[in-house]
Amino acid sequence: MRICLVYDCLFPWTVGGLERWMRNLGEALAADGHDVTYLTRVQWAQDEPPEVPGVRVVAVSKDEPLYGPDGSRTIGEPLRFGWGVLKHLWRHGRDYDVVHTASFPYFSLLAAGVARRRGRYRIVAEWHEVWSPSYWAEYLGGVKGRVARAIQAACARVPQQAYCFSALHARRLREEGLRGTPTVLRGEWAGLLERPSPAPASGEVVFAGRLIPEKQAPAVVPAVVEAARRVAGLRGVIFGDGPQRAEVDAAIARAGATELVRAPGFVDGSEVEHALRHATCMLLPSTREGYGMVVVEAAAAGVPSVVVAAPDNAAVEHVEDGVNGFVAPSASPSDLADAIVRCHEGGEALRESTADWFAAHAEELSLQTSLRTVLAGYAAGA
Repeated sequence: MRICLVYDCLFPWTVGGLERWMRNLGEALAADGHDVTYLTRVQWAQDEPPEVPGVRVVAVSKDEPLYGPDGSRTIGEPLRFGWGVLKHLWRHGRDYDVVHTASFPYFSLLAAGVARRRGRYRIVAEWHEVWSPSYWAEYLGGVKGRVARAIQAACARVPQQAYCFSALHARRLREEGLRGTPTVLRGEWAGLLERPSPAPASGEVVFAGRLIPEKQAPAVVPAVVEAARRVAGLRGVIFGDGPQRAEVDAAIARAGATELVRAPGFVDGSEVEHALRHATCMLLPSTREGYGMVVVEAAAAGVPSVVVAAPDNAAVEHVEDGVNGFVAPSASPSDLADAIVRCHEGGEALRESTADWFAAHAEELSLQTSLRTVLAGYAAGA
């Protein structure tokens, strides 16, 4: 089968859950004998083009920043990428049986819908998130938020086979006007599926992610400070970088916590993996997650997670309270600290329970399970 994958980011030049999923999907499809093209934007040095095993990578727009100074996505980049996708599919759409695109940043999905009149391919769309009207208003403001919401709704109405990675966003997509029922894929985990043997806890609370407003990384600092008053030797680490890096550093300075919380920025993956494996808990105070891959990564090491109950947070779907972590009612220092302390008090028993939880859910959480579902959808002409 001839398959065209579409996303303006390509792992590892851009790092994130969807980037990993799309690249893994491309490699798996190629390994299965399919002819695979990946449309993206330039993200690499001119003399070092990307090499993805079995996949043709085609850049349809230039290298430019995804985010503005405020940490929000720019409008120019997705417009130019969408235009590049439209031109490519208008010329080459008949070369593909399936065009499989990330829904965001929207204009590429709209472009695929327009060009299909000429190309006659099937459209498959990945919906990691469907934003609510309130979140659009918060993210872009009143008028811009309403326009963006209308564009999202237009994308939902493009005839497509839709895949979501949470029940939350599958429900929202139906409410947004999707014709048909989206398939929920639970698995993005590409690691081992065996039950982990939990390592002893180090007394460190670990955050790992991009430092953007919705991740609420600065909230880690006062939470760890408060929890450390109740747990001797407790400390924290914030891995990652982004627009809120200065706010993280300011929170550490304001709390006088330079000896208690460290923020080394981006580090080698092996360092993050080691810290997470030995963490007392993984703390994700995010209010918005389309999946929450880091929760699965923590559980795969037998480490409990602390997440926050929020309307846009699908990561809570990966946490059974008291089994593999806790869902804090808010990101306030006291609520997060209470959950951290409960993880500490849960000790070895909670780590073993987390390992059992992962073993029980490993198959549905695995990337291979999701890939099999997608491949079956291709074969069935869904």
